[in-house]
Amino acid sequence: MREPLNGAGLDLLFNAARAHNGWKADKITVTQLEQIYDLMKMGPTSANCSPARVIFVMSAEGKEKLKPALSSGNLDKTMAAPATAIIGYDTQFYEYLPELFPHTDARPWFTSNPTLAQETAFRNSSLQGAYLIIAARSLGFDVGPMSGFDPEKVNQAFWPDGRVKVNFLCNIGIGDETKLFGRSPRMPFEKFCKIA
Repeated sequence: MREPLNGAGLDLLFNAARAHNGWKADKITVTQLEQIYDLMKMGPTSANCSPARVIFVMSAEGKEKLKPALSSGNLDKTMAAPATAIIGYDTQFYEYLPELFPHTDARPWFTSNPTLAQETAFRNSSLQGAYLIIAARSLGFDVGPMSGFDPEKVNQAFWPDGRVKVNFLCNIGIGDETKLFGRSPRMPFEKFCKIA
C-alpha cells in the first residue's frame, strides 16, 4: 500500500472542500488550466477512451454565449467565476482509440454498438469531470460543479456540429467563503453502503 495523503491533503480534496457559489477577483491563467487538465487526463477511463472534451470559458464574449443557457440560480456565480469549464463528451471518441488504446483495435466495440458508445462516452466523461474537480482542488483552486442549464443551448453555442455534447458545467477559481451555504448533511456508510 502506498503512503496515504495526510489530513491536510484529504481536507483540501474532500473534508474541507466545498462547492462554491461566489468568487474572489483572483484570475486563473491558461497555464494553470493546462496543469488542471494534465492531472485530469491521468484518471482511468474504459479502454483509456478519454471521451471528455472541455471548453474553458474565460472571456466576456464566451460568458455572453453561455449566459442564455444558464438557470437563474447559476447566472450570477457563473458570470463572476474566473473560468467555467464546459465538460462535454465526444460521441465519436473511438476515433482516437488507435492512439489511446494501441493494444488492440477497439473501435469496432463501439462503432458496432451505438448504445454502448453513448453510455461509454457519457459515463467516462462524467468520471473525467470528477477528475477535473479533484485536479483543480489539488492545485489550490475551488470549484462549483453545476447542472441547471439548457443543454441544447450550450451545445448550439459551443459545439454546433453536434459531435460533442455537454455533460455538466464547473466554475473554477478562488472561492469567496463568505458566500458559502452551510454544509449539507452526508449519510453514514451503513446507510448507503453494503458489503456483499
